[in-house]
Amino acid sequence: MKIFLDDSKCREQLFPFTYTKHVADIRIGILTIREKWEKLTGETICTSIEDKDSKYLTISANVIPTINNYKSILGQISGITIDTDIKTLDHPWEIFQLNDRAIREDFELLTRYKISRPVSKTNHCTAEENIFISEGAIVEHCFINASTGPVYIGKNTTLMEGNMIRGPFAICEGATLKMGSKVYGATTIGPYCIAGGEIKNSMLSGYSNKAHDGYLGDSVLGEWCNLGAGTSNSNIKNTAGEVKYKISDESEAIAAGNKGGLLMGDYSRAAINTSFNTGTVVGICCNIFGRRFPEKSVANFSWGDERYHFDKAIRDIDNWKKLKGHAVTESEKELLHKLYTSNL
Repeated sequence: MKIFLDDSKCREQLFPFTYTKHVADIRIGILTIREKWEKLTGETICTSIEDKDSKYLTISANVIPTINNYKSILGQISGITIDTDIKTLDHPWEIFQLNDRAIREDFELLTRYKISRPVSKTNHCTAEENIFISEGAIVEHCFINASTGPVYIGKNTTLMEGNMIRGPFAICEGATLKMGSKVYGATTIGPYCIAGGEIKNSMLSGYSNKAHDGYLGDSVLGEWCNLGAGTSNSNIKNTAGEVKYKISDESEAIAAGNKGGLLMGDYSRAAINTSFNTGTVVGICCNIFGRRFPEKSVANFSWGDERYHFDKAIRDIDNWKKLKGHAVTESEKELLHKLYTSNL
């Protein structure tokens, strides 16, 4: 069955993460929404309206499929009503709010009928049956508690000595967790990220770094982000009151509960010892620095208190990508230039 994932009606409500990517390419749990559909159906998923034809079944891209509900989703689209628990991603902060559930569901999808590599005896583990270690992973001298949720350790990852991990937790292909880190569930370290310090209930989407001491809690980092040493965020107000997020200048602030940290769009970075307030939204391609707290809503292409010159922004992004063996592509330049000139 051919599936077209349509984000035309849900894209804007998931800014800043969908300025630069399709909703289907948002990571929640271990996999992106696109990857979930591909693994569940065995089909290549279409997200381009130009490639769609009448044979495709159209599904809203923010619907989160699982082993237990994807057939019901397909049935409902076809006019068959089935009472099943189906979640949709309606706001960007729901990436961390739904990450516990999503890690558990993806763990089941990725590990069924598979055998974990053995856990090294140098580690201290609780509920070892809930730990899955993939090929090429290096995990030594760590403390892993999987009694509170599954722990998925992806291909060619490195968990350095002294890490303390409490599930549910996932570290994806090629990522590194540095020595002595404290990670609480539900946290995902995306592909080729470098993580360290204290992290709780957060998503690092891919190729991003939070490599040093400092606290990241109830937060989402996009791709190709970097947090300097000592950077921390607040995830609860001093009043313990409602946290509100304002996603764009045109949108109203929306309450997200009493826990809510940093939402940082792709290609953005923060200098050492940056302190983010609760409910902060940083746009894409930002360079955060200065002596005071950043604003709670940081516009795309911000350079301190000024606007990034486009050529400088691209040069700096390219420098960061080269650190991981990549380079800015022409399609990235075209997309970012379009966004830059649109004043989003």
